[in-house]
Amino acid sequence: MNSHVSFRIAIDKIFGGIINNRLAQDFDILYEELDISVFDLTYIAPESWVVDASFIDFCISELNCDLSQQDWLVIQNLIKNCGWIFPDEHIAIVCDRPIHIRFDNENRLHAEGEPAIEFADGYSLYSYHGVTLPERYGKLHPQQWQAQWLLTETNAELRRVLIQGMGYSRICQDLQAIELDNWAGYTLLRIDNDFIDIEPVLLLKMTCPSTGFIHVLRVPPNMLSAHEAIRWVNWGLEPDDFIIET
Repeated sequence: MNSHVSFRIAIDKIFGGIINNRLAQDFDILYEELDISVFDLTYIAPESWVVDASFIDFCISELNCDLSQQDWLVIQNLIKNCGWIFPDEHIAIVCDRPIHIRFDNENRLHAEGEPAIEFADGYSLYSYHGVTLPERYGKLHPQQWQAQWLLTETNAELRRVLIQGMGYSRICQDLQAIELDNWAGYTLLRIDNDFIDIEPVLLLKMTCPSTGFIHVLRVPPNMLSAHEAIRWVNWGLEPDDFIIET
């Protein structure tokens, strides 16, 4: 099927057939030249219509294409007020927009102790500087996060977020960490708390040279040096083979 024909069908489905034949014909001509691909109509995200609505506005105002003011108002209201839309032949499910959406100063989804995205029905998503958090972390302020979580959390990105939120100094204090060895920016730490484990817990602290992010990874309790621990982390590869001086 030609792309310009597919676009006309897509427009009819998306806007419920309110664009008349003349406007559709104009789209046929323009999109045949632009070779626009077929839309995925599994769901409709009104925010993605902004570009299309701008193009329609251009066609109406500059090319004198015919579209009634009432129909054009319907399109604008859908874009401004509706969330995702799941269309069917006789019914459409329209999602409401979030009642709250929060960002950090870099426009990443972010909130502390509350949802970053919250809907009226109670459905929420938690996020910390763009990283999606499980509710067990997100519903608590970072000041309430517990350093012990680092020892059981298996997701590396979540461990990084926990460290970022709590701060490395607080983690070492809460876990009563003792520095055993330091090598090329890697630090081997030991935790002797009986409530964590029967045997001492060894952690390797690593700092990313490009981002400055601190990562902490648990290593086997028989590690004797930071050099040995980083070799274990990298599946036996000698650190001298991959380390880059910066």
